[in-house]
Amino acid sequence: MVGIETGRQVWQTDDSLAELEQLAATAGVEVVGQVSQKVDEPNPSTYVGKGKVQEIRRLREELGADLVLFDDELTPSQQRNLEETLDTKVLDRTGLILDIFARHARTREGRLQVELAQLEYRLPRLTRMWTHLSRQAVGGVGLRGPGETQLEVDRRRSRERISRLRDDLKDVHAHRELYREKRRREGLPVVALVGYTNAGKSTLLNALSNADVLAANVLFATLDPTTRQLQLPDGQEVLITDTVGFIQRLPTQLVAAFRATLEEIQEADVLVHVVDLTHPNAEEQSQTVDKVLADLDVANRPRIIALNKIDLLRPNANGSTPSGDNWSAEVAADMNLGPEYVPVSAARGWGLSALLVRIQETLAASWLPVRVSIPYGESELVSLFHEKGIIEKEEHTGDGTGITGRLPKRYIRMFERFTV
Repeated sequence: MVGIETGRQVWQTDDSLAELEQLAATAGVEVVGQVSQKVDEPNPSTYVGKGKVQEIRRLREELGADLVLFDDELTPSQQRNLEETLDTKVLDRTGLILDIFARHARTREGRLQVELAQLEYRLPRLTRMWTHLSRQAVGGVGLRGPGETQLEVDRRRSRERISRLRDDLKDVHAHRELYREKRRREGLPVVALVGYTNAGKSTLLNALSNADVLAANVLFATLDPTTRQLQLPDGQEVLITDTVGFIQRLPTQLVAAFRATLEEIQEADVLVHVVDLTHPNAEEQSQTVDKVLADLDVANRPRIIALNKIDLLRPNANGSTPSGDNWSAEVAADMNLGPEYVPVSAARGWGLSALLVRIQETLAASWLPVRVSIPYGESELVSLFHEKGIIEKEEHTGDGTGITGRLPKRYIRMFERFTV
């Protein structure tokens, strides 16, 4: 494994390489050594300095490694130059993550999204995937000219496949939109579980809703969003959705390809950010999640922080370990946590009642009672109320449509001029 330290990154180089090793293990790769270098900027042709490249080659030969992993996304030219100099296969962080996603994609939607991301990543790198680039395709009778090189054929086929995949994903997006429309008509609030990969989101969904989502101690075990219905302590029904985990330097190809999946987060009324409290890089992981949520334009959405895996914390001072909700309450008191933080153990079911109460309180605070009289010429607002709000009473008068119900705070201003 190879990484660089520029002094500007959020993650320490050793911590980032440790995560890269975990990614490698998830992909079935055994790591036999690592190299890092302090630089002001990555070398534009070889990522690390020329001398460091020779050091990596000597180390690779000594250890008998048949792959060199780089802890960043390499440009096609960097990857080509490194493979020639190191005389072995070179893979960057993006390529490794894409490989893991391909292994874990289960549904048709997941496989489409991953294949699109892989093709868009590989297209500019095709020159290194073939040893027969100068071979000409055989021309038929009456065809003039040299024909296409194999590389040109491969690129053309890749572009055609990318185009077909995008069309297929448009259908997926349309299907998801119909599903969301049905949810809106039912008026059920949506709670989305977000967080760093392997923080325990799937385990938490299973614990809260008795679901049977795969929950494994590997990175990116969940790629396809799973939604379950859940009843809050006051009897209100909500939908809770498990989403794909985030990671530092999440490949841009994946963010684009998983647009339909990530829109589940944008539709949510409340985000539950699941944090692995025991992870040594919990703070850096949280900052990474914050950045991705900001990129998705949902940073200001009501949010609860579920501090997970409190069962792995050391025993308290007298040597005994409290259990259940008492332990959750003690952790909250000891850490002097604000109201947005809820310590939980998804694996043991600790603190879940407190989390459900907090979700209930957050939803109540984010939805406001409203009574409006909407003129018949503003029918799109009536449709919006049906989509985004909960209607308790609707009547038609000579002046327009009267509605009594509740709306999320972010939509109130659109109805202010028609408030009764």
